[in-house]
Amino acid sequence: MKSKNTYWIIAGILNLFTFFLHLIGGQLDLVNPMLDSNLTIEINSQLVGVWNMVTIILVATSYILLKAGFKQKYTANLELLTFIGYLNLSFCLPFVLSGFYYGLLVPQWIFFLPIGVLTLLGLKKAKKNT
Repeated sequence: MKSKNTYWIIAGILNLFTFFLHLIGGQLDLVNPMLDSNLTIEINSQLVGVWNMVTIILVATSYILLKAGFKQKYTANLELLTFIGYLNLSFCLPFVLSGFYYGLLVPQWIFFLPIGVLTLLGLKKAKKNT
């Protein structure tokens, strides 16, 4: 049965929302002040490179989740979707740990946790339907 996977669609939408927050909000709140700081050009270029790597991961995984959710692509590649689910869950850890360590609210984990959970729930649904 070729039905939509609502879990992956919601995860993809949340992931895409996270992409836009990262792209716009992060640029204004984190990247621009970092570039204006006293860090060396080498450190700035490396941090901007990593920042853009995360941007690419967010947009690519959004695309994959949405395509899989609408059963257009990737549904046969459950390993890729499993990787995306666990990748998002692992993205939670640095934010949770740094929040506890520094006694700050580091809310980025709030986005990554439901994306990971929904992706894994979608896998459970997909395996049940096969």
